Amino acid sequence: MPLSSADHDSGEDAQASGHPAPPPEVQAGVPLLEPPGWATAQRALFDLLDHAWRRFARDFTGQDGRLNYNDRLTTRDGVDDFYEVFFNWPQLYLLGGADDLLPASERHWEGVTRQLTELDMLRDEYERGYDWFHQGESLLLLYFLCMAAPDRWSERALRFAELYVDASKGNYDPEHRVITRPHNGSDPDRSGLFDGDVYPWLLKEAETYGFPLDWIPEAQGGPFPLSEDPRLGAQMRTRMGVGDTAVNLAAAGLVLNAWILSGEERYSDWIVEYVGAWRERTQANEGLIPDNAGPDGEVGSLLEGRWYGGHYGWSWPHGWHSVGHAACVAALAAATVTGDDDYLSMVATSLDTLIGHGKVMPHTEADSSLPSKWAVELGPDITTPTLHLPFRHNDSGWFDYNPLTPPVPVALWHHTASDTDRARLERLREADGIDWRTVRPFRAKEESGHEKAWFAFLAGDDPGYPERILATAQAQVRHRLRRMDRYRDLDVAEADIHVWQLCNPVVTEALVQLTWGGPQVLYNGGLQQARLRYHDAEARRAGLPPDVAALVTSIEPEATTVELVNLSPAAERTVIVQAGAFAEHTITAVRYTTCADDGWIGDMYDYGHTEPVVSETEAACDSAFLTVRLPASTRVRLTLRLRLRTRTPSYRTPFDTSADQPRPGVEEHTS
Repeated sequence: MPLSSADHDSGEDAQASGHPAPPPEVQAGVPLLEPPGWATAQRALFDLLDHAWRRFARDFTGQDGRLNYNDRLTTRDGVDDFYEVFFNWPQLYLLGGADDLLPASERHWEGVTRQLTELDMLRDEYERGYDWFHQGESLLLLYFLCMAAPDRWSERALRFAELYVDASKGNYDPEHRVITRPHNGSDPDRSGLFDGDVYPWLLKEAETYGFPLDWIPEAQGGPFPLSEDPRLGAQMRTRMGVGDTAVNLAAAGLVLNAWILSGEERYSDWIVEYVGAWRERTQANEGLIPDNAGPDGEVGSLLEGRWYGGHYGWSWPHGWHSVGHAACVAALAAATVTGDDDYLSMVATSLDTLIGHGKVMPHTEADSSLPSKWAVELGPDITTPTLHLPFRHNDSGWFDYNPLTPPVPVALWHHTASDTDRARLERLREADGIDWRTVRPFRAKEESGHEKAWFAFLAGDDPGYPERILATAQAQVRHRLRRMDRYRDLDVAEADIHVWQLCNPVVTEALVQLTWGGPQVLYNGGLQQARLRYHDAEARRAGLPPDVAALVTSIEPEATTVELVNLSPAAERTVIVQAGAFAEHTITAVRYTTCADDGWIGDMYDYGHTEPVVSETEAACDSAFLTVRLPASTRVRLTLRLRLRTRTPSYRTPFDTSADQPRPGVEEHTS
């Protein structure tokens, strides 16, 4: 039904009166006779997850939400491992999880924060000082809580961002545009990389990642045991424990969260200044992002001119996995606050450099530092020749070859919707010796890893993907439930604190892809990407209503397509569709399926029904929101025309006043 002038007039009157204008509205009319398998599987997964998170809370946490843990923490490591356990719980609430999942998630944040404060790991509720590879992981829980309940979490989020935006806090030097040290946070007195005389090295760590300063010769009298090697003491403090490192770029996610909450320019200005400095350093390094800048802001000033060798950088320990993800978090933040996608170039050119050094080989012949990870993800294809990219670089050149990890190139393509970023993915798919439609039931700590198969589905090559990925999610949850039974009575020692993450039964990747049309969040501190989100109009909260399933089949701006199904045989449901994770897109038109003739029901004495006659109609729109009424047992396919990033990103909802405001002074993106 096209929108009438009366609809527009009523919206203007509502805005003038201070009340939010009702979103444009369509009504489903196609009868649901045979529910699609993906829809019933999706709702079954919601039900299973509701059971699973309650069991975890019962068996692994105390009354105030803290984790059952009686040991101490003896190093700077560990804060992330407590928060990560719950990172996707409020995300599940935002997808449509139970009403009480949000207060439960808030209780766990509060309880864990008290617990870590007692363990002397936090000051004023924030990490005293640690690297941003881990801080980014810790903060995902906070970011999703801010998205779900911005009024309750805004004060904390802004206070935390001030640790970096306010130079007097000691973490940021605006003159040289550097974060002042690799370990940073709420304690300005925490310096260096460790508290003792020598880096707290584990033999397994040394065997996996090698020596961080391997270009420095042994001191006289060496070789020394790891516990006494002077390169792991004074040299690490001097060369790696001060100045900026590329992984600090993930701090831009914290500041972006503050900007989305407040809209204050001081936060966007900081992102532009800090990320801009790293973009300049990347351009000066022939398009490859360096991993270090000294206190003077110069690349390599502490490493005898090397663009590599910084803490959590190209040489040690993870290379691209830490540098690339942090850079992508920051570049997306800068592009979001400015509307200038050129910030993404520092990630794209770095990624293309790695691709240029790629080699086709079986993983069994690679020098990967993480063979156990790939053994599970590749399964029987571990011996299949496929494209490997080098993740690390030192004086000997590129090394540590691993199969392509898709989160970064997928995040770039999802944001820009550009032909260039899509073509990169298509080239990578062509070069891969493993079918991208392959789905295996592994679950990495990032709760991602199935982006290749999702991309194949969106390309129209794998219509069975939704049911397979939902079955995989079921397998992940049920495996975790059995693992929980095994370890619920374990008296967890400090060395075993990852057991909670490995038991967390909440899995959200499949639901994020299928319902939001987005990839799982970048795990080292990103904010959620999504083409669509949903709100339950009756309950006035985020998420799909009960009985409703959603499947996004296209995320092209000219045809962002989603099917909504109401499985309830009796109850009408009303869904408000939101364009973008932060209501940052504009729906300009919607084409939707309908069935105007109920003749398919037949006459009183007919023994069956005929096929419903489905037609399409189109409605004009100019909003970030669209209301869809779903009578009992109906379905509708919506094809949405979007203008990308035309509205100021925020955590507003359709129930807020001024919820649907255009973004001033920003050119419309349509791709």
